[in-house]
Amino acid sequence: MEPAYDQPITDIARYIFHYEIDKADEKVWARARLALLDTLGCAIETAATSDECRKLLGLTSKDMIVPDGFRVPGTNLQVDPLEGAFDFGVLIRYLDHNDALGGAEWGHPSDNIATILAVMDWSSRMAASGRLVHTGPPLTMRTLLIALIKAYEIQGCYQMRNAFNAYGIDHVVLVKLASVAVVSWLLGLTEEQTMACISHVWMDGQPTRVYRVRDNTIPRKGWAAGDAARRAVQLALYVQAGQPGSPGALSSRPWGFWARTFGETGFQFARPFGTWTIQNVLFKAMPVEGHAVSAVEAVLLQMRRCKEIGLSNPMQDIKRIDLRTTAAADLIINKKGPLRNAADRDHCIQYVVALACLKGSAPEAVDYLDTSPWATNEDLMYLMDKITVSPDPVLTHDYLDLDKKSLGTGVTIHLKNQSVLPEILVEYPLGHVRNPRTNAFLEAKFSQNMARMFSARETAQIAGAVHRPDLQVTSFVNLLARPADQPKL
Repeated sequence: MEPAYDQPITDIARYIFHYEIDKADEKVWARARLALLDTLGCAIETAATSDECRKLLGLTSKDMIVPDGFRVPGTNLQVDPLEGAFDFGVLIRYLDHNDALGGAEWGHPSDNIATILAVMDWSSRMAASGRLVHTGPPLTMRTLLIALIKAYEIQGCYQMRNAFNAYGIDHVVLVKLASVAVVSWLLGLTEEQTMACISHVWMDGQPTRVYRVRDNTIPRKGWAAGDAARRAVQLALYVQAGQPGSPGALSSRPWGFWARTFGETGFQFARPFGTWTIQNVLFKAMPVEGHAVSAVEAVLLQMRRCKEIGLSNPMQDIKRIDLRTTAAADLIINKKGPLRNAADRDHCIQYVVALACLKGSAPEAVDYLDTSPWATNEDLMYLMDKITVSPDPVLTHDYLDLDKKSLGTGVTIHLKNQSVLPEILVEYPLGHVRNPRTNAFLEAKFSQNMARMFSARETAQIAGAVHRPDLQVTSFVNLLARPADQPKL
């Protein structure tokens, strides 16, 4: 008799194959469509603006079109699903503008969309040409949204109570986990094979998070999720080809993941898998690390207050800026000392707050580049030194409270004239589900990003397609491709 798979592995497979999302719960489906469109917009923004990112695309298939390959949105690339998951994953993530979710662990559930779209488009084209017999679910927009919701949920439920960062493991392990689960289902694998795929995730050596931390922050943080997405596809294809899994990949002693890497207590969960994550994810209003968004909003409100009392020069007027924030923000983005690259700057709360003070507006991706005048601006460096960051237990508690999920930061400004601008606390910044302006903002963000490459008519077609549940995914992806010689229509 074959040994049973570890319970967490079984639970994911059972959720993937047996949990039914209520077709009448329009709130869930609407949030899934918003998530999909926001993610596409972020990818198009990157493709249109980041030379650094474009250099990473199509590296294994230079000047080659793969027959029946995935058409990478915003590009003229048509590649195999492994390369496609990586390329699209990099486009989604590179500018740090895609959605985020905090908990004991932090991460970006939309990273999984790279794997989902790449595998579905490739499978559909292969099946249409007769090169593959598809045995999975229909390759339609409804299936895409189901896969999206479930990938979000797997990653989100693991993030709430499991601090992989405490063991030095990067959160992209959860992209690999969620992606391999939904991709197994999409490819038509059995429930048993899906468990095998999941077990291979835990047998992999996982990336450390060193490339996100203080002096070692480098651009790898922008392609780490794409790398995890690619590996998820690879593991699923190995199992599809007949490779078995390891039932005790987590619990085996002394070599299982828990005993050797994570701790004997195993994983903890705040709630069973359902549809919670898609309804609580934070959409990014600006390309900054998610824990700094509320700080930027609060300091911009303080700058408005300064102008109202006749103060217009932060350099001349500000003595000190105090940030009261979450323990997560303090750990991840509280930095002292020189910042060496764009990845370092966009993960520094002092940099983005000082930048917002001097600009009078939210940071943009170009503000982090080595070529940006802000990168060497002496006034900005001076102001950064005047910023103090203090973790607050109440804000941290509310951040971890699943009924609140606040992202609070309070900003107090001490002026050189000895007066104090009282704290402005932002708990639910623009992009948060509890902010009433979020939906309208997301529509504007999507339109603005798509306009970098697509006409208004093309953008409307793309936005309309997510409301067509029976539309084939290949038809949707065809709307997103951008041949090099094709102008806006």
